[in-house]
Amino acid sequence: MVNFPSLNRRSGEPARIGVFDSGVGGLTVLKELYRQLPDESILYFGDTARLPYGDRSPAEILQFVREILTWMEEEGVKMVIMACNTSSALALEIVQSEFSFPILGLILPAARAAVKGGCRIGVIATPSTAASNAYQQAILEVDSTAQVWQAGCPEFVPLVEQNRIYDPYTRSVASEYLAPLIDQKIDTLIYGCTHYPHLAPVIQAILPEGVNLVDPSVHLAAATARELDLMGLRSDVSALSTQFYVSGNPRQFSQRSAQWLGYAPKVDKIRLPELQPRRSTYFESVD
Repeated sequence: MVNFPSLNRRSGEPARIGVFDSGVGGLTVLKELYRQLPDESILYFGDTARLPYGDRSPAEILQFVREILTWMEEEGVKMVIMACNTSSALALEIVQSEFSFPILGLILPAARAAVKGGCRIGVIATPSTAASNAYQQAILEVDSTAQVWQAGCPEFVPLVEQNRIYDPYTRSVASEYLAPLIDQKIDTLIYGCTHYPHLAPVIQAILPEGVNLVDPSVHLAAATARELDLMGLRSDVSALSTQFYVSGNPRQFSQRSAQWLGYAPKVDKIRLPELQPRRSTYFESVD
């Protein structure tokens, strides 16, 4: 049996949940954790020096994820949430077998929610996530009769990170990305990147009425609560706190976070551990 940590090795305080994304997109997951798990303390990391992840190779993503998880392991987290669909699609199953703590991703909880809402399902995602077909595979595993269409949206993450949500150009790009899905008469749309719910006002204005929107953050937070209860890791101390770290510019991240968190958090910059790249058998078969 694996012995999961119950205390932060460095501070002696109750262990935190680690959450990571390439930038501010993971704040959609963080806000859901606040809502559904108000007593948990959280360690949030934004890999802002290397965003966007959506056009990275699978080998690069796996290397980034290993570095982040190694650092979080040193921090004594009790669980890690990949608040990044690209990482969930390309690295989750590999690193789950490499680290001793539970690691949860976005795709399966979202797929289960999507098939409850419809059978003609659209997915908007980063190019890497779309190319992986991870959402399509997960949806069809849950319901083999569902039909799935995917659209890679390479400009969405940079537009969100640049706070250009209400820019007319963003509306134009969104219309272009959504048009093929609308033509297929989708009844459900999955936000296949945690940055995309920030674009909800734009996306909802373009989609026909009645399209069911699935935010994976909501369902991942619920899955996290169930996992904590199952493993006896739920915090019994009412002391919610979050520490924010980034690999890039902390001031810039803090300023961009303020509109979604309601305050400008204190953010520190860290240097991730430098790991020697390991060759995965998964990627050997892809090369």
